[in-house]
Amino acid sequence: MKTADTNTHLESLKSKILSYTRVDDIQLDYWLQVYQKIELKKGEVLIAPGQLVKHFYYVAQGCIYYYKLEEGEQKVLEFYTDDVFFTDLLAYVKGTYSNYYLKASEDTIVYAIQKSDAERSFEKSHQLERFGRLSMQEAFMKIFTRVERLSSKSNEERYLRLLEKRPDLFQRVPQYLIASYLGLTPVGLSKIRKRLGKG
Repeated sequence: MKTADTNTHLESLKSKILSYTRVDDIQLDYWLQVYQKIELKKGEVLIAPGQLVKHFYYVAQGCIYYYKLEEGEQKVLEFYTDDVFFTDLLAYVKGTYSNYYLKASEDTIVYAIQKSDAERSFEKSHQLERFGRLSMQEAFMKIFTRVERLSSKSNEERYLRLLEKRPDLFQRVPQYLIASYLGLTPVGLSKIRKRLGKG
């Protein structure tokens, strides 16, 4: 059963890579073997502040949230759910220590490729190099667009947009984390939900 699950996850990973660019089957199958499977229990930390970020990750199943601590409070920047690539991008690109946490909000399976292996794959294949560039751009844009939304939309608009774009989060993630992601307090989120008849 576990092997069947792993095969399904690797097929999903393969499909995801192919959604960015066409890659020769032999090349792709070879590099897929380099990815390491990591199983995280709910609440387990994948990356913590002070850790060197050496991997690029793919969520096969589950949910990871990306946050920092400010005066003891969690400030959530992003949620990464099934079929998404992610890492602490700034630390990964610069080869520096992380200032953030990446933590599982539910039981989660990710696949990790070491930066050195990823770079070797880019040298061997222009197609994989293109995939690497586009997947990193996408990861960067997720963070950038969130910052844009926080500064340009009202609290209610941000909430409604999240409800429309990612309704699954409201079943998978505690409300206080969603509130933090939206730049709200839990009480503020609760008031909006009551006002709109959602809570």
